[in-house]
Amino acid sequence: MESQLTIRPYEKRDRGACRDLWRELTERHREIYEDASIGGEDPGAQFDAYEKRRNLAGIWVAELDGQVAGMAGLLAEGEQGEIEPVVVRAPVRGRGIGSALLQRLENEAQQRGIQYLSVRPVARNDRAMVCFHRAGFRQLGHIEMFRTLGEGPKGRWKPGVRLHGCDFRY
Repeated sequence: MESQLTIRPYEKRDRGACRDLWRELTERHREIYEDASIGGEDPGAQFDAYEKRRNLAGIWVAELDGQVAGMAGLLAEGEQGEIEPVVVRAPVRGRGIGSALLQRLENEAQQRGIQYLSVRPVARNDRAMVCFHRAGFRQLGHIEMFRTLGEGPKGRWKPGVRLHGCDFRY
């Protein structure tokens, strides 16, 4: 039997599932950065604050066989939009769910007259980078640079990115 994928607007009944997805995204960030403090004690609570953002244009959920399998949000300010976040449950990644969410948000952005659409994955999330690149995100806008101060996690940064003749760690 073939699975049924539906992308639809977020509803209040999705809140618990979306908080869980936010928590899963945070756990992924903790894993790839080897830092258990990311997201605080209750990462799902970050979703509560996200829902209240002034520039939140909407949230869409991906349902696979009637169960919430992913979500994505669109932030909008005039002619600029940002997809934040895109998260798909780990057991169903690689099945086109993230791509379907991205396509839905791209369509929504176009309908709203957005001219520039961005996404800001964490630098170490190689799977997300490949997915976004495949979806057409091939232009670089802003680069966010960090510097560890004091006794921060100096050893956790990996070498390997070169841009404009400069070597960076990520």
